[in-house]
Amino acid sequence: MTYADIIVDISHENIDKTFQYRIPEDLQASVKIGSKVNIPFGNRKGMTGYVVGLSCMPKIEESRIKDILGLAPRGIDIDSRMLELAAWIKTNYGGTMNETLKTVLPVKKSVRPAVKTEIALACDRTRAEEILNESIKKHFVAKARLISQLLENDVLPKDLISSKLNISAATINSLEKQGVVEVRSEKIDRNKRFNETGKNVSVKLNDEQEAAASRVINDMKAGKRGTYLVFGVTGSGKTEVYMEIIDHVVKSGKQVIVLIPEIALTFQTVLRFSRRFGDRVAFFNSKLSPGERYDQYLKAKEGSIDIMIGPRSALFTPFENPGLIVIDEEHEGAYKSEGVPKYHAREVAEEICRMTGASLVLGSATPSLESYNKTQKGEYTLLKLTKRAKEATLPEVEIVDLREELKNKNRTIFSLKLVSLMEDRLKKREQIMLFLNRRGYSGFVSCRSCGEAVKCPHCSVSLTQHRDGYLRCHYCGYETPMPGKCPKCGSPYIAAFGTGTQKIEESVKKLFPSARTLRMDADTTKDKESYEKILSSFANEEADILIGTQMIVKGHDFPHVTLVGILAADMSLHATDYRAAEKTFQLLAQAAGRAGRANLKGNVVIQTYKPEHYAIVTAADQDYLSFYEQEILYRKNLCYPPVGHIMALLLSGGDDDKCCGAINALTAKIIDKFKTIVDNKEIVRIGPAPAGISKINDNYRYVVYFKAQEYTYLTDICAEVEKYRDEIKAAGISCQTDFDPMTGY
Repeated sequence: MTYADIIVDISHENIDKTFQYRIPEDLQASVKIGSKVNIPFGNRKGMTGYVVGLSCMPKIEESRIKDILGLAPRGIDIDSRMLELAAWIKTNYGGTMNETLKTVLPVKKSVRPAVKTEIALACDRTRAEEILNESIKKHFVAKARLISQLLENDVLPKDLISSKLNISAATINSLEKQGVVEVRSEKIDRNKRFNETGKNVSVKLNDEQEAAASRVINDMKAGKRGTYLVFGVTGSGKTEVYMEIIDHVVKSGKQVIVLIPEIALTFQTVLRFSRRFGDRVAFFNSKLSPGERYDQYLKAKEGSIDIMIGPRSALFTPFENPGLIVIDEEHEGAYKSEGVPKYHAREVAEEICRMTGASLVLGSATPSLESYNKTQKGEYTLLKLTKRAKEATLPEVEIVDLREELKNKNRTIFSLKLVSLMEDRLKKREQIMLFLNRRGYSGFVSCRSCGEAVKCPHCSVSLTQHRDGYLRCHYCGYETPMPGKCPKCGSPYIAAFGTGTQKIEESVKKLFPSARTLRMDADTTKDKESYEKILSSFANEEADILIGTQMIVKGHDFPHVTLVGILAADMSLHATDYRAAEKTFQLLAQAAGRAGRANLKGNVVIQTYKPEHYAIVTAADQDYLSFYEQEILYRKNLCYPPVGHIMALLLSGGDDDKCCGAINALTAKIIDKFKTIVDNKEIVRIGPAPAGISKINDNYRYVVYFKAQEYTYLTDICAEVEKYRDEIKAAGISCQTDFDPMTGY
């Protein structure tokens, strides 16, 4: 092969295509598909690119073809499977090929290995003492100092010798040549090791767990590849089911990827897996240093590990023969990428499993409507766990109506019931979690007397308060002045709603001065080890109360937590997002599931202004099926996922008028292009309108949504948008698309 088709390492729509280069003779043996190479591009010689094809024939005039300069130093190659996956992601989610290549390559360049170097005596002590005396006589101070220390310690770390003893490399080299010392170097793992391996080899499964694991394992033995949804109540032991299946996969010589939604879960999850599978387990997340990430990547590529655990990016672990992908808490929005391409890990995992013949196991106590809907259509296999493991019982849940608290003159953050239970648990030396439901908070306005939020009359979403005194709908553009009284009950107690974890912590300390508190939120988890420190401290009972946002309620298992207080439970109901009820149900059910997970009785207090809302009532009852039946009707009526599909088209730029004009003009072109299916209502448009956050960093943002039952209609619209991207970009406006978005814009 003489020529290579190369994707240039520039994420720009104008060059989202391959360029042909000649492979010099001295590189023919080393350049292959997936190689990262140095190339001249335009007037620049220091560019890199990825080889995506090889051929014998030139595609353009031979004289115009430039030579590859060489392999990129410390470059990471992409294997053919990942190239195929990148192309699939580009087709289904948009973005440039270079952006998708970078997505499937979680480590972009190699990092020099970490090396531990020691200096040791290489001769007997008599010989060393002779050299020491000779060095002293000749005033070789450094040599004498080093030999003297080695006579006392035998072996010393090289960095200590250099920094503390001020011994130069030249001195060490001289003594090494004389045979007095030897330099020992070994490669070390930069990643933290968990030393609790082999303590708990396996756990006896109950009947339901055994049935779920056996179904997957027996299908694998029969050569069947499937997608399974392990639907189990909180605390039902889903992880033990995963581990039983993983044990079979690993013993068959294949590898496993385990996805978790939050970095905060890494420590607890890896610890549990290490106890079962030893040092064949590794983890991967954004908190690792480049060197640590590269070490984990290399271990997977070389086959020295069998199981990789981590959030979304761990999906692209370069295992040679994957047999299983597990996605725990599969309902979580964290599995949807926020950057381009905006892929969903669940959908990409399905494609990887299709390509490799691996099986996919999803798990959740509160499955996404998409996944549960697929079990109803027979696309996924449903595996139910209806009871808690270890004979634990579900907690007792009580809903507190904050409107009644206001009538009883209680204007504090905590209801009287919650305060009473907190006093009881602190006396019993049991632990408490306080969860602030801030998800979806976007300045909505609600009444403290009746609990009603001010909504758009056209879109069934809450209006958002703006600084100019107007409330606006970020779906259709409807606006109205901020009312002085509640439109429903006439109460003057109407305002934008909001509080924070810091304020809650201050209130707790005033009420319970002797209680030991920990706070876990964005501010307290900035450091690399902060998640682990906070969670370890709470698990070791070094604190009585853990206060936090959604990161504290996802998958954690604290046996001494017997009370969970959910503050502002309905806040996420008012998000400008069609998934608001689903997210609220999931958060509340997951939060409630943290209580009473061992042999201690658990209580949960849900504080809300909307005690009658079906998402809150069904979450309190841990009744997913009732919630699903009500929510799916709403989705069917409005053709929202999983019944239909939706694509968001977002334009942003520094000139408000230009941006507004551009999205109106682009929408008109799309409607004209697809006029027939628009007239037949096969495509429905919502907007254009200002985005939920209408201005970021002096950039104005406008959004339009397209809904359709056929996903291909939306990918066709995306392809049409690409035709005008250069024109839009020339006007100083950026453009991005998002399929089945997990949040409102």
